[in-house]
Amino acid sequence: MPSISLPRSKRFTRPYAQSVQAVRQWQQAYARRLAATDAALMAVVIVAAYIARYGLSDTDITVPTGQGSSLVVDYRAVAVILALAWLVSLWALGTRERQIIGVGSTEYSRVGTATLYVYGLLAILALVLKLQPGRAFVLMTFLGGLILLPFGRWLWRQWLVRQRRQGACVHHVLLLGAEATCLHTATQIGRDPTSVYRIVGAMVDDPSNGDLLPGVPLLAGDPLAVADAVGADTIIYTGSDSYGPDQLRELGWKIEARRMGLIVAPGLTDIAGPRLSAHTVAGLPLVSVDYPTLKSGAHLAKRSGDLISSVGLLIVLSPLLLLIAVAVRLSSPGPVIFRQERVGLNGKYFRMLKFRTMVANAEDLLPSLLDQSEGNDILFKLRQDPRITPVGRFLRRYSLDELPQLVNVLFNDMSLVGPRPPLAREVRQYDEQARRRLLVKPGITGLWQVSGRSDLSWEDSIRLDLYYVENWTLAGDLVILYRTVRAVIRSHGAY
Repeated sequence: MPSISLPRSKRFTRPYAQSVQAVRQWQQAYARRLAATDAALMAVVIVAAYIARYGLSDTDITVPTGQGSSLVVDYRAVAVILALAWLVSLWALGTRERQIIGVGSTEYSRVGTATLYVYGLLAILALVLKLQPGRAFVLMTFLGGLILLPFGRWLWRQWLVRQRRQGACVHHVLLLGAEATCLHTATQIGRDPTSVYRIVGAMVDDPSNGDLLPGVPLLAGDPLAVADAVGADTIIYTGSDSYGPDQLRELGWKIEARRMGLIVAPGLTDIAGPRLSAHTVAGLPLVSVDYPTLKSGAHLAKRSGDLISSVGLLIVLSPLLLLIAVAVRLSSPGPVIFRQERVGLNGKYFRMLKFRTMVANAEDLLPSLLDQSEGNDILFKLRQDPRITPVGRFLRRYSLDELPQLVNVLFNDMSLVGPRPPLAREVRQYDEQARRRLLVKPGITGLWQVSGRSDLSWEDSIRLDLYYVENWTLAGDLVILYRTVRAVIRSHGAY
């Protein structure tokens, strides 16, 4: 195992200094770009709303000052004050803090919260001061800001993702802890090629080989000296018997003095942030994990969205559905609709509907093809399946064969978004972990659909479905629906 032994010094080594400086530079530059973009989009929203409501003419607003007197203020001055208050709110709520930019949904939620605060304050002032601001102007700027500001952040995040794929704009991380916990952390971080963290090494209690993972060497020595040598700007502590509370606290002080980052990985996998809450008891930091629940209000909202969307889509897509039905009917003998028994919520069986994409006797031909499966251990998949008709291959490529499942959504057997609906023979092979997929209704699309589809391994399929079950949100469903459109157009993993 490589061993690094360097003399202690108060002076930082060149690799460490360069790494920390590089992180600070890209974070500050990125925050400045976000601030400039926020200001520009805000100006566009306010100017467009003003012109749409008042044109190019001067407009005043009357502010009562008491005893029958009043103050007349140019509405353009009010618009400038609104913009400044908006910018201050974005700053005060930390929408550009280095811990959240380019990571997760917290950045977007803070932008929305800052906007709500500004307009909530505006409503209170209008009530207290008896103002009469133009309702149309206020509504247009409010809705425009809620849409354009997050969109601007999203555009910059796409740029940041491209940078991270090339190895830029990242934190260089040294893992510290037991080998098993370091391996788990490194594996989970390595799943995301756009992650903000790049692992440059690991220090474990009892190393068993030369590398933790390919490209992640096991190192030895003083943690700070090792971090200096490999250019790490962040240390992730994953848990270790070698570090007691006192040693870990002392290490934290040293890391703080060097302005490095210290992260403690609790070992919890696939649990989203809203289910985690940190609190302190007698000076001991603790992390609480809430149970995954679908509250009655959220359940009603999800079902209402499914019902309205399925009815609307069936009406709008009816000409396309008719055209596909005719093409399937003419392509080969057999029924237009393929009905198959699937397992739904809490193990309940239902008949899933699809446009037929195979020859009529496809199920009879399946046993002769099982040994050619290119899917995972549970699911049968074959890229060049001889049972698929030419029309069926086109329908599968763009997931058009799944459109009749809107009827399943209408009759409450399925949802627009959820885990993949499994076959009964697949469920019989489930372990206790995989059975948790049945705690929510299956969906026409889901994380499996937007993350590789048929190219996924069984383990990845289960992991994605369980993540959805454990961390369901309405906002998450909307993101999945958006990503589904991109996945269908690209047709990756569809066969």
